[in-house]
Amino acid sequence: MTVTAGESPQRAGSAARSASSSDGPPRHTGRAVRGVLLTTLAWVLGLAFFFPVLWMVLTGFKTEAEAFQSPPTLFFVPTLEQYAGVFERGVGPYLVNSLWATTASTLLVIVLAVPAAYALSIRPVRKTSDVLFFFISTKMLPAAAVIVPLYVTTQTFGIADNIWTLTVLYTAMNLPIAVWMMRSFLMEVPVEILEAAHVDGATLPQTLRRVLLPVVAPGIAATALICVIFSWNEFFFAVNLTAAKAATVPVFLVGFMTSEGLYWAQLSAAATLASLPVVLAGWIAQKQLVRGLSMGAVK
Repeated sequence: MTVTAGESPQRAGSAARSASSSDGPPRHTGRAVRGVLLTTLAWVLGLAFFFPVLWMVLTGFKTEAEAFQSPPTLFFVPTLEQYAGVFERGVGPYLVNSLWATTASTLLVIVLAVPAAYALSIRPVRKTSDVLFFFISTKMLPAAAVIVPLYVTTQTFGIADNIWTLTVLYTAMNLPIAVWMMRSFLMEVPVEILEAAHVDGATLPQTLRRVLLPVVAPGIAATALICVIFSWNEFFFAVNLTAAKAATVPVFLVGFMTSEGLYWAQLSAAATLASLPVVLAGWIAQKQLVRGLSMGAVK
């Protein structure tokens, strides 16, 4: 392209950009193609990870004969026979025990973790790093290393097969990770907000309740959901320290492993029922969970 005499440089540059954009493929076309490919790849990976869960749900609506059919079939007449069988085996008390231990331990963890995290973040005490290291070091201790002392202790004091024993254990199990999570959320709170509340005459309880907690509410929701998942899925302590009164859903699922083999269809129905509370909790708290887990990601 040539510039004629009298033509302004700005006009020449604009014409050159127009010519360049018309000669080659538009840049946005390449970005759009990459976006479609990445979206397709994400959907393929997502479906691949979700397929075992989908297969479990579908198997729960089959008969035992259809569940063992080879090759497996995708088209069948759904039946609620397996779900009825699960309730006939008495899943109700196990669900109640899991719900009780999970809810009570999560509430206790939040009540204890928020003040502890406040003291370790906004108003750090002496040896804060040592305290935090002690908390996280307890998560490195294998559960098998403490099961014998716990079993002897619960048997000695007559608190074995007790739902409160399981609640206390779940609280102790989740408290370290909750303190670490809440500390990271509280450290993202601007100090100016707390200073302004102090200047306005707010006491410490008022500052915590009216200023701090609303700001870190998404972080509390994310921490609570993590505790719910860990408590609901916990199996080791439940199977070793409970029997008939305080057994939870994971212990109930073990009952499908018999000498005659696995009842795949009924086990799938029971696993689907056991998964529903956690899935519903995650679905309800998804907005708060995303906000909580992304706190501090962008400043």
